[in-house]
Amino acid sequence: MLERSSWKEARELFQQAKVGLIPVGSTEQHGPHLPLGTDFLIAQALAGAAAQETGALCTPVIPVGVASHHQQFWGTLSVSPKAFHSYMKELAQSVATHGMRRIIFVNGHGGNSPTLFEICRELRPRGIFSLVWNWWLNPEVLKLYERLFQSQGSHAGAGETSMILFLDERLVDRSRIEEAVRGASETFGVVKYGAQLPFDTIDFSASGATLDPREASREAGEKIFETARRELIALIRWLETAPEEELKLKPHQP
Repeated sequence: MLERSSWKEARELFQQAKVGLIPVGSTEQHGPHLPLGTDFLIAQALAGAAAQETGALCTPVIPVGVASHHQQFWGTLSVSPKAFHSYMKELAQSVATHGMRRIIFVNGHGGNSPTLFEICRELRPRGIFSLVWNWWLNPEVLKLYERLFQSQGSHAGAGETSMILFLDERLVDRSRIEEAVRGASETFGVVKYGAQLPFDTIDFSASGATLDPREASREAGEKIFETARRELIALIRWLETAPEEELKLKPHQP
């Protein structure tokens, strides 16, 4: 982890590593039973585990993202997409000044995704190939969800609750899981005739959770974490060896 290294140790990391990881998440409500740091804690743990296995460089985690849709719940922190865009793009460019031009944003929060994807498109013409990895959308993780849970609520549901139980079960308030379920929504968001309504979380979930976190377990969390870790490692290995011609911006059509 970069924050634990001296500048001389960092020099070795940058010279040896072929891929840089930037873990990023959010500090936002995750129902009455999960910690505000759920998103960045998971992103940090996955990035750290994958870096240890592959030798990839890993920056400190970015703990606050775009989360204004959770603003009515106490403790939620958020920055604007514009501020987040500027910060994360400049951070990636800073990593690239040390020669690291292949970067993965290890993202733990859906609200960050549109801005991060935009940044990746903007960095590519500058010779920096970056991509966004959302662990909960990985196909192998989604298949595992189907096997593990009847309810598959994304936000503060069985999956995220299981992950935090695995990472540090002391952070889960089991006495409030029933409260989370009583106020949970069936889906994250509101859709009317195919249109996603720009409502805040409190408009559809009284507790801030989705579906049924009672299905969560530490054992399920370990399976999810290991599956996600393996998938991130596979992505790192691909990016390490991908030919430069495959990654760089293609020329204009003749």
